[in-house]
Amino acid sequence: MHALIVVAHHDLQSLTHSLARQIGEGVCAADSDHSFEIADLWAQGFDPRFGAADLAVHHREAPPPADVAAEQARIDGADALVLVYPVYWWSMPALLKGWIDRVFANGWAFDFSADAKLEKKLRHLRVHLVGVGGADAGTYARHGYADAMKTQIDHGIFDYCGASVVTSELLFESEIQEPTVHLEAAWVIGRDLFGASRRSDAAQDVHLCQPASANAFRQTKKEPRSSLMGRK
Repeated sequence: MHALIVVAHHDLQSLTHSLARQIGEGVCAADSDHSFEIADLWAQGFDPRFGAADLAVHHREAPPPADVAAEQARIDGADALVLVYPVYWWSMPALLKGWIDRVFANGWAFDFSADAKLEKKLRHLRVHLVGVGGADAGTYARHGYADAMKTQIDHGIFDYCGASVVTSELLFESEIQEPTVHLEAAWVIGRDLFGASRRSDAAQDVHLCQPASANAFRQTKKEPRSSLMGRK
């Protein structure tokens, strides 16, 4: 089984990147035949701006640009899509949102026209969401932020396309919690990603797995506190 782990963060030493790597380690620990790829949107210079070419795709007037088609092919080659992101203003970073805006396009993620019924085209896709929040669980519950994020992201994006959100996690208090706590949680998420699923064909340019220890956690950079933006 193959996991595509998408990260939208500029700092390779950040908690967000460390969590993504630990999810990959957990995938490997579950079964050495599994594989994973980390899609670093910042490092690859993905352009999140939805422009005229993207609008033409939406109106079914043109094929997707090359960078969008490449991302769609990555997802097509995965058995699971994992998004790992810091929570900015109770949502995902603009880079990741722009990736979704452009990649989950009409004609690929769904089919819609004014005179036709909506067709959800990603019913085969299994999605796992990992948000890194600076505030505590009580803040998210008291103000309805957690429910709002589920409505917007889990239901509004992925359910609209037919994709199944298998797990949707918020890792709280990233500014004051020891990184190891969240890194352990990420390793478990990776370990349980596929459960007892059998192996399938792997995509190209992936990490082939070697079993890893749950205690093999990387150190992360300390950063200033913020309740709105989780530790980078």
